Amino acid sequence: MMTTPTLDGATLRRAFGHVPAGVVAICADTGTERLGMAASTFVPVSLDPPLVAFCVQNTSTTWPKLAAQPRLGISVLSSEHDRAARVLAAKDGDRFAGIGTETRDGGALFVEGCGVRMDVSVEQQVPAGDHAIVVLRVHELHCEEAESTVEPIVFHRSAFRKLVAS
Repeated sequence: MMTTPTLDGATLRRAFGHVPAGVVAICADTGTERLGMAASTFVPVSLDPPLVAFCVQNTSTTWPKLAAQPRLGISVLSSEHDRAARVLAAKDGDRFAGIGTETRDGGALFVEGCGVRMDVSVEQQVPAGDHAIVVLRVHELHCEEAESTVEPIVFHRSAFRKLVAS
């Protein structure tokens, strides 16, 4: 018989942690500073128009700064970006310490070595409890064919992990 645990934050976090998710970096260069964060809630939304989305905590102090930028860079992190995922997920400190980046016209900032990069802008934000669902319009897509064998990094049970092929 299945027991029904209480729906407190810790129990929900543990349960949700069993759902593996890819990790992206969401970054911008304002001209005076580089802003960035990691997200494990990234999802494709629509092909026409090209839209993607992610969820962000309402308490984020980084997201309002990023949301104010005209263009953002989405970098799909790979298994080689374990350190970058950790640094970008940190609440404080230099989020770009030891991370190579590339800035595009308009301010989209990408993490070097990612096989998929998207130049996006905020389309809409939808309140969703203690988070917001952020829908982003894709303006440019950079997909390296040579990088097609790059393995993803996955966030699972509160840790960044590499996939192992069976």
